[in-house]
Amino acid sequence: MLSGCTREESSGWVEVTERPGDGTQIGNMMALLNMPKHDDLPASASQRRDPVDADQPAQPTKLQQRIRAVAPPRPVLDRQAERGLTVRQREVLQRLGEVFEAGFSDLTMADLAARANCSLRTLYGLAPTRDELVLTVVDRNLWRVGRSARNAMSPDMQPLDAIRAYLSVANSAVSHTSEEFARDLDAMPAARRLRDDHAEYLIAMTKCLLDFAVERGDIATVDTAVVARVIASLGRDFARPEVIPRLSYSPKEAADVMIGVILRGLTTTDSQTVSKSRFADGTRRTSRAQARS
Repeated sequence: MLSGCTREESSGWVEVTERPGDGTQIGNMMALLNMPKHDDLPASASQRRDPVDADQPAQPTKLQQRIRAVAPPRPVLDRQAERGLTVRQREVLQRLGEVFEAGFSDLTMADLAARANCSLRTLYGLAPTRDELVLTVVDRNLWRVGRSARNAMSPDMQPLDAIRAYLSVANSAVSHTSEEFARDLDAMPAARRLRDDHAEYLIAMTKCLLDFAVERGDIATVDTAVVARVIASLGRDFARPEVIPRLSYSPKEAADVMIGVILRGLTTTDSQTVSKSRFADGTRRTSRAQARS
């Protein structure tokens, strides 16, 4: 979904480097109903600070250094295209986000123009197809959510607290996902790629913070790649169209609860005093029975 800046300019789930090709190369996350205001969108390095840098000290903290090292995926609109949007175009994109909430598979460009109260010329000035409009709207929202998630982590925050804060905000991307929107987005190959790209960044960021927690001795040595993939994927998994009807809570609420459960489990006394045994395939695991003996 967006493109054109450097890693340090990136602010959440997306990097900004130019992406060649058509809209089918843009791939990412589903979830996004509260579409961003135009002033929430990617800005140049001179216009914004690196996330997690509010009141940034002269020297970046270890947490900030770790976070900056995680490379985000590429966006849909490059920086030049984003800056070139008129106020009217931004308003239309925001309105389209509201339209897409109820599903969009049966809507034509003419339908969208009518519902957004704009001309077809305005729509085609934004994207050549309906699906590319969807990807643009989704990606701009993910930029906003990603930036907010990184800004939720203060520079001196403990790693596990940073994970909770980061994922809680990141999961807001799925907080109001409707079954119709999730279903239609899931049916788009480009949207699935977009979802996967952003999901991998979310996992990489979580693993980075878990590695930091292990190094500090906050949690026992664990396979951080496995744990990160589990907890960072909960919001996405709970927002699947076939899962939403089975939940007692929203996808975000369900994900937040389970993240809390898993992180508490990593910090129990037993988990920090266990020794290690081996699985049959040679990998290692902890054994509480051995720890007690």
